[in-house]
Amino acid sequence: MTVILLALGAACCLGLGFVLQQAAAQHAPMKDFLSLRLLLDLVRMPRWLAGIGLMVIGMSLGAVALGMGDITLVEPLLATNLLFAMALARRLTKQRLGRSGWAGLWLLAGGVTAFIVAGRPRGGTSETESMWHWLIMGMVLGTALLLAALAKRARISVEAALLGVAAGLIYGLQDALTRMSGERFGEGGWNALLTTWQPYAIVVLGVLALVLVQSAFETAPLRMSLPALTAAQPLAGIACGVGFLGDRLEVTPGALAWEGAGIAAVVTGIVLIGSHPAMPPGAGRAENSRELQPH
Repeated sequence: MTVILLALGAACCLGLGFVLQQAAAQHAPMKDFLSLRLLLDLVRMPRWLAGIGLMVIGMSLGAVALGMGDITLVEPLLATNLLFAMALARRLTKQRLGRSGWAGLWLLAGGVTAFIVAGRPRGGTSETESMWHWLIMGMVLGTALLLAALAKRARISVEAALLGVAAGLIYGLQDALTRMSGERFGEGGWNALLTTWQPYAIVVLGVLALVLVQSAFETAPLRMSLPALTAAQPLAGIACGVGFLGDRLEVTPGALAWEGAGIAAVVTGIVLIGSHPAMPPGAGRAENSRELQPH
């Protein structure tokens, strides 16, 4: 129960933080798209700093949850950040939920519950030096970088979604490395932690994902990027958890059917919530300016 509460607290902070970040990022100069200069521009905006503060708190709570529980349990719960983003966005836009909004909420919540109950996620023996470890990490990171490269040549709506998926994959990989770092710290304290490569990779991946996310927020409305990010992160995290962190799920035919249905419901709910009119439109200036430019 402690892990579940920590993960939900992390999801709340992340969801609220994303809304505040997008509200600020849509006013950033388009010339800094996919550049570290974008962060230097955004750091001058109080609303963006508030959003980043909430995101840092959320990531910290998520790190504690990952240290205490299995990534296959924590990741689906972190996906509920979209519920909290919707709550704040709905307050800002004064939009009612309607059928699609309620359907998205129930599908997301029900899908997470079905996956956890059917899969019964539990830890196992980590295989962090195996071939699968490096292969899965390389596939996740390589896919993210490929999507980011393709985004530069895509239309606005597709561009934001591609960047969202790329950032979500990196955040999922970052969560796996956070889990590994927690294990190192538990085994040997700060000395064991700081003499491994994982903490430094977490920082690099965090900066890379932040640039991708803010570029997505800058170019298009939140509904075009946040659902993609929210769907990709748990999928990448679960792949890493099962692939090389030793997490185990029930693999009986009935359990697999419910796990698949749960994941499908989560993704569908995320899409429905993300496309809801309550999500901030934003980025009108950015859309208009970039639609006129060839990619």
